[in-house]
Order: sequence, then C-alpha cells, then structure tokens
Amino acid sequence: MEQQQWSENVIIVDADYVDKVAFNLIVNFERMLERRIPQADITKWVECIALDGGLRQGDNKTQVLLVYDNNVMENVKPGSLDDELNGKAFSGNIGEFCFSSIHVEEMTDKEHLFCDALMHICSLKEVKRIMVVPDGEKYIEGVKRSLRNVDKEKHVTVFAMQPLPGGNFRQEILGYSLMAALGISSEELDKRENI
Repeated sequence: MEQQQWSENVIIVDADYVDKVAFNLIVNFERMLERRIPQADITKWVECIALDGGLRQGDNKTQVLLVYDNNVMENVKPGSLDDELNGKAFSGNIGEFCFSSIHVEEMTDKEHLFCDALMHICSLKEVKRIMVVPDGEKYIEGVKRSLRNVDKEKHVTVFAMQPLPGGNFRQEILGYSLMAALGISSEELDKRENI
C-alpha cells in the first residue's frame, strides 16, 4: 500500500456543518439585505480559512479533508463531495488546495471519525499548520481532547461560530469566512446599518 504524502498545511472540515451554517447565513442575510444570496464559493471559502489560519501568499500546498454524512452540500458550490470535489485541486494566490472527501461509514460516527483523523494529522511530523472546522454544536469537547497533547510547534486554529472557552489552539469565527464566500461584504452591512 502506497503511503500518503501530507502537505505542511491541512484543513479538516465537517462538510455537513459548514453546509448548515451557510444555509442559516443565507436565510438571515437575504432577509436583512433584501437580496438573493448565492451559494458559497468553496474555493473562496477555503482560501479565507487558510488566511485566517495564518497562511500567507506563496507557493503553499494545502490538503482539504471534507468529512461528511451527506454527499451534497446544498448551499456550497461546487457541492458534490464525491463527484465534484474528491481528488480535485485548484490554485489561488496563496497556493494549491487539494480536496479529499471522507464518508462516515456505518461502523463509526462522525465525532469519532473526525477526532481520530484530527489526532492522526496532529501526529504527523510533516504537518505544521492545521485548520479545524468541526461541528461546534455537537463535538467540540472531543476536538479539544484530540488537540490536548499537540506539539507546541504546530500552528492549530479552530473555527467556530462563537468563542470557545479553553484549549491550546488559536480560534477564529467561522461566519466571517463563509460570509466572504457568500459575497456578503462589510461595506454592504455598514450601508444597511446606516439606513
């Protein structure tokens, strides 16, 4: 069996949770901004996650692992995890992003699969930067346990919809990157507030 080469940068994502958050943002901002909000652009979103996770412009290589129960993200484009994203890649201003989709099988649940994958990624010497997008409503405590003994040299950022108490990792708000991917700008929000 061929051993997988890992990039220095890894983004691990609960795809179902991201789709749910994107849906909630679309519904709320369509009401607030009184316009149609398109699906989130996944390429723009992962670039925003990488930037928020500390990556900067350059020839970076980043692996994006999408853990899922449902094969299609309805509020993200492209959204078919197996057909449109698995094994695909794109290059942008901050480097190349390669997607892999991991389906939750019947023998485990998403929390265990996600947390086990996260612990494995954290144990790899070649991985230096890890950006984690878990379901913050369901298994954030499992994520915290998985990150408890991470090497201090690794740069770990966890994305959630609200600040998380404790943890030996950086934190960022998930909603900001998704808003950018949905085409919602701070200028547009400022205009609405001033009306």
